[in-house]
Amino acid sequence: MTSSSSNSFNLEQNIATWRQFVLRRSVITTDDADELESHLRDQIDALTQGGLHLDEAFLIATKRIGNLEAVSNEFAEVHTGRLWRNLVFSSPSASWFHTFSAALCFAVAAALLFQVPRLFGFNPEQHDWVYARNIALFCLPLLAGYWAVQRQLGPRAWWLISGVTALFALTMNGYPWHQSSDTGNLAILHLPIVLWFLVGVLYTGNWWQTDARRMDFIRFSGEYAIYFILIALGGAVLTAMTIGLFSFIGFDIELFAQQWLIPSGAMGAVVIVGWLVEMKKGAVENMAPVLARIFTPLFTLMLICFLAVLLASGRAFDMQREVLIGLDAMLIIVLGLVLYSISSREPSEPSGLFDKLQLLLVLSALSINLVALSAMSDRIFAMGITPNRLAALGENCILLISLSGYAWYYFGFIRRTHGFAQLERWQTRMVPVYVAWAALVVLVLPVVFSFT
Repeated sequence: MTSSSSNSFNLEQNIATWRQFVLRRSVITTDDADELESHLRDQIDALTQGGLHLDEAFLIATKRIGNLEAVSNEFAEVHTGRLWRNLVFSSPSASWFHTFSAALCFAVAAALLFQVPRLFGFNPEQHDWVYARNIALFCLPLLAGYWAVQRQLGPRAWWLISGVTALFALTMNGYPWHQSSDTGNLAILHLPIVLWFLVGVLYTGNWWQTDARRMDFIRFSGEYAIYFILIALGGAVLTAMTIGLFSFIGFDIELFAQQWLIPSGAMGAVVIVGWLVEMKKGAVENMAPVLARIFTPLFTLMLICFLAVLLASGRAFDMQREVLIGLDAMLIIVLGLVLYSISSREPSEPSGLFDKLQLLLVLSALSINLVALSAMSDRIFAMGITPNRLAALGENCILLISLSGYAWYYFGFIRRTHGFAQLERWQTRMVPVYVAWAALVVLVLPVVFSFT
């Protein structure tokens, strides 16, 4: 280790990053982090006095502090009541009220934005296409704006948000779509992927180009999905009970709920869930890996059984459009499960049984993807190319590349020919590929097929 590399090592910056990671655990408070940091600094001082460079001392000291998951569990055992107080009342950030106020403002703006078309004579009952084409634009740019404020990214971030939003707003509302347009429906389905990537760029701040920050956003996306589903279920129950209670006293508010309460609430929830995940992600980090370990063997068993029945029945190359759509949806869910399982795994752990299950899941999905690609090719040769068939073909080709990479790197990791970092790097660098294809479907495919 040279002295120049040691001199370039910023100890305070690395301790600050380590401390931020420690505070992501809901059971660890600021006082706890202060105590851990004090121990860390004592260890670093002792090691540097023994002749080690700062970077070496920092790495060894963090290892001596212990596995962070074990530290979290120890704090949870000592302070069992604190965990639940943290989940409900407290936040790792000292600016809880400030961040919530900012999130609330953006959430209200998203809720109101959904109703803006009414000012121009459009309503959801007669002009559902207006709302469908703009649904992602009503909320995701607002979530991106929230992160621009929280990360203090400055004017450049706002120019990025404004430019991307304007581009796709003009595309979705300016293209001469035909009635019942297939390319229009494809654009509606793929636009959220592009805008979610915009959210990711703002969420990670100025560090998007590093694999570590991309992994942070992948973790955020998985935790976001869990929270949003839970809140959506709770919102559905609350809405049903509200409608029922008002009906008991002779007031029918079902139309109001359908036109105002539910859609505007959903738009606002997009922002609020983002804030909630960031504040409470330490708790979800303990839940999400458990869910991944439960559903990985179940999905693996389901895919193997499905593949066996498919091949035994002789219908592998005679699948109808609805079956292929269902297969694609299933493969996307499996890809998401693999993606989040990787992001929630401790990279330093050696390969084990769960990694072998992951490899089996990937190989099963890869086999089904090959069958689906073969069936799609037969349909294209027999019936010609259409926007839906071309979009499905492209997506399955990307899935083929992605799953093949996962299989290769998982196999190498299990065989110990390379480390887990290569698998993480493959995952993070495939993200822009998904987004690029989605952007092509939204911007280019309608032009190629004359907006049919």
